[in-house]
This record gives sequence, structure tokens and C-alpha cells, in this order.
Amino acid sequence: MTFKMKVTPEIERLTEICVENSTIDVSLYGKYDVKRGLRDVNGNGVLAGLTQVSNIVSSKIVDGKKVPCEGELYYRGIPIQDLTRGFLSEDRMGFEEIAYLLLFGKLPNREQLSDFNELLIAQRCLPTNFVRDVIMKAPSKDMMNSLARSVLTLYSYDTNADDISLPNVMRQCINLISVFPMLSVYGYQAYNHYVKGKSLYIHHPSKKLSTAENILRMLRPDMKYTPLEAKILDLALVLHMEHGGGNNSTFTTHVVSSSGTDTYSTIAAALGSLKGPKHGGANIKVVQMFDDMKKKVKDWKDEDEVSDYLRKLLHKEAFDHRGLIYGMGHAVYSISDPRATLFKKFVQRLAEDKGRMKDFGLYSMVERLAPQIIGQERHIYKGVSANVDFYSGFVYSMLDLPLELYTPMFACARIVGWSAHRMEELINTDKIIRPAYKNIKDTDTYLPLEERI
Repeated sequence: MTFKMKVTPEIERLTEICVENSTIDVSLYGKYDVKRGLRDVNGNGVLAGLTQVSNIVSSKIVDGKKVPCEGELYYRGIPIQDLTRGFLSEDRMGFEEIAYLLLFGKLPNREQLSDFNELLIAQRCLPTNFVRDVIMKAPSKDMMNSLARSVLTLYSYDTNADDISLPNVMRQCINLISVFPMLSVYGYQAYNHYVKGKSLYIHHPSKKLSTAENILRMLRPDMKYTPLEAKILDLALVLHMEHGGGNNSTFTTHVVSSSGTDTYSTIAAALGSLKGPKHGGANIKVVQMFDDMKKKVKDWKDEDEVSDYLRKLLHKEAFDHRGLIYGMGHAVYSISDPRATLFKKFVQRLAEDKGRMKDFGLYSMVERLAPQIIGQERHIYKGVSANVDFYSGFVYSMLDLPLELYTPMFACARIVGWSAHRMEELINTDKIIRPAYKNIKDTDTYLPLEERI
């Protein structure tokens, strides 16, 4: 039986009372110099901590003035371009190597990388009957919720679940990095079978394959994939693996870790953050927006027709009427997102291989036109460019990943960054994170029940 609770007129009335008594005058944020969203008036994040895990650069000081620059991303001080060029030039997978770098702060030598791979392989298993008793029971239509539930349930199988000593937390983190692909794919397979009525496939991961290869192996009925597909999925995982301490889900990891709680609760909280359409769920919106665009725009090569659709998006006259061109713009980057720049080269190769060059042409046109149109239509304080979500959804569609797994793929990568930041929080601080909120409600008097209106 499905549990349902409808929004009744009574609930709507109570909500109106809540809104009436909870709405805050927007001008008060300026009066009290409140950094809404933990950002200043220029959109810069409020400095809330220190990190060595990664760094994002979007501006530089020239002649004493701060000016935008091409976006740069560093993992443990090394440019992301150099890291990706390293493993791609040697025609090998990069996820495991870059995970080692983020977790331990240095690149592994050949022996260390081999040992780490063996450790991940050894951890790539779930408790006995976990798939049957947990994942297959009450499958969710949302894979992020399914993933979070599985993570929280793993707490019950861990005899040292609450031990936050560094070696134990590292053990837990490595285990979660290893099993996230299984939890994600199996959660989808359960949903696909029990909810959508499709055939059920549960393929065990192979000890001989990389993380990216195993994802494709477990997902596809015939377990087959091409080297190009695996290589591009591996690159996608590396590019999504980490992005500074200030993004919403990583900051959540720091906040929850600072309370002294267990690893499973911490990662489940981070998953809840990543699920949001303003964060990890953005790539789904990009794909859905383009699906709508393809239906409304007759000639995909006509710049005027595409431009007209983009303007309708901004005027809340198309797609979801939110006034957004999804995949364009970023909280930090302005001129370019280095992840999108790196990704685009391989997106074109995959599009050629899949016969999707017409789609790629439309994406490229929107990437070029959207910043111009946003600049004309909106008063913005910084430039706008395509972000990594702009192309990642397109890549996942060409890899035949179901829409339900787009955000879990993000999680399979970002669990590495969350783990590195959880370790960093536990190593360096012992204070609970507790920002201040100013109360602006005047004091009131208590009225006896019989005197209330």
C-alpha cells in the first residue's frame, strides 16, 4: 500500500498562517548587513573555513583591481588540466588515482596506486542480503533518497559505526567510495523492476574493472560498453569529484561533521543537499530544457529562432517558467568553468561516435548565444558561461544512463570530496559550526486560551 497524505484546505489555511507570521522584510537583511546565502553583495562567499583539498580561481588582481579570469580548478594544488592530461595521455582510468590524491594529499606512485586499487576492490561488496533486504524493499522513485536510505542503513551493519577516530572514519569513507556505484545502480534496477515493470538485472561488479567500467557493466543488461564510453564516464567522475569547501553539499559535510556525528549520518546529509535542483540536480534540468527546446524550435541551426527561445526562457514564457537558462552561470566562475571546457572536447568525440552531432551543434550554439542574451536581458555583476552541468546531462544521455541516475552519478564522484573534507574537519577543528541568526521579532505577551481570537 502506498502512503498518501493530500494537501487539504485545512493544511493550506495553516500554511497561510505560517507564511503570514514568518515572512521577513527583505530590507532588514541590508539594514543588519546579513550575508544572505553566506555571500556578500558581489556574490562572493563568506570566508567560513580553511582547506587544502581544492581551490577555485575565477578572478585575479591586476593593477590593484580584481578582474575576472578564465576559471581554474586545483585538486591538492595541481591544476585539473594537468591531472586529466596525465591519465588520459597514458590511456588509463583516472578516478582511483585522483581519489587517492584528494584523500591523502599527494599523487600515488605505481605501488601505492596498485595497493589503493586493491583496497577499493576488497571494499566493493555489500553486507549479506543487503540488496534483497534493503534495496529491493520499498524501492523509491528518487534514486538520491534510495541512496541516502542505503547509506543510513549501512550504519546498522557497522559494529563501529559511531567511532569517529581517524582510522575508523577513513575505513568508512573508503568503503562508501567503493559501494556508492552499487547502491546507486541497484537502487535504480529495483525501481525499474518493481515500479516501472521492467526486467530486473543485478550484475556483480568485476574485480578487474575500474569504477567507471563497473558502473556501465552493472547498469547494462548485456554488461557491454566501449572503451570511449568508459573513458568519458571516468572523466566525468573526476571532474565532479571535488569543488572547494564552499559548495552546498561539501559545506554540509563540514557542518554535520563538526557536530561529532557518525560518517553515515554526515554523508546522508550531504546527499540530501546534492539532490537539490540548485545543486546536483541541475544537469537533469538542462536535459529537460533541451528536450523542450527541440520541440519548440523547428530549425536547430537558426540562431534567431534559438535566441527567441532563450529569451522566452528568461521571460518565464518557456519550459518551467522559472526564468532560467539551465547550465549557464556559476556561483564562482564567470568567464569559464574549466570543467566544462575540458569536458566539451570529449563530448564532441562521443557525439560523433553516437551520431548525435545535430544535438551537439544545438548545445554549442546555446553555449555561445546564452551569455550574450543574458547580458542583454539581465543586469548582472559578473560574466556568465556554461558550467559543467551544461554538458554532463548530455553525456549521460549519450551513455544511455537513465535520467534517475544523473544526480547519483554526481554523488558517486563527490563522495570522494566529501570524504576528504570530513577527514580535514575532524583533523583540524573541534568546534561545532554555529553561525548567528539575528532575531527581529518584538517581544509579545502571553494570552490565556480563552482570550485569544
